[in-house]
Amino acid sequence: MKIASPVFKHNDMLPSRYTCDGEDINPPLTFSDVPGGTQSLVLIVDDPDAPVGLWVHWTVWNIPAESKEIKENSVPVGAVQGITSFGKPGWGGPCPPSGTHRYFFKLYALDATLTLSPETRQDELEEAIAGHILAQAELIGLYQRK
Repeated sequence: MKIASPVFKHNDMLPSRYTCDGEDINPPLTFSDVPGGTQSLVLIVDDPDAPVGLWVHWTVWNIPAESKEIKENSVPVGAVQGITSFGKPGWGGPCPPSGTHRYFFKLYALDATLTLSPETRQDELEEAIAGHILAQAELIGLYQRK
């Protein structure tokens, strides 16, 4: 399984359009080679370089298994967004206080759909997907404020 973006390559800089310095909208993402038997997809975007520890920028689950992409500034129909480290659901773009940070876009193919509240946070989501992961893929974007 693969995750990619038409606007940045793996381990490359995220365009500022998708950060607090720009429009703060989610970047477009593409998915391929999703395994047979997948019931849903989960996306978790986080920053392990934040001064306070892991910072969650976006969680989305119950993405339809047949999805090939998430368009810019959108969420697939039927998908649910959880609470981020910003204290609300939805995309929260990179806004590092200093230095270059890494943003991990982690895609999981599950053998189930999830019945979770939109109030769910990353740790609860990771607990719920444990034992249901058929495949996973990762894309890393970098960002440093000017």
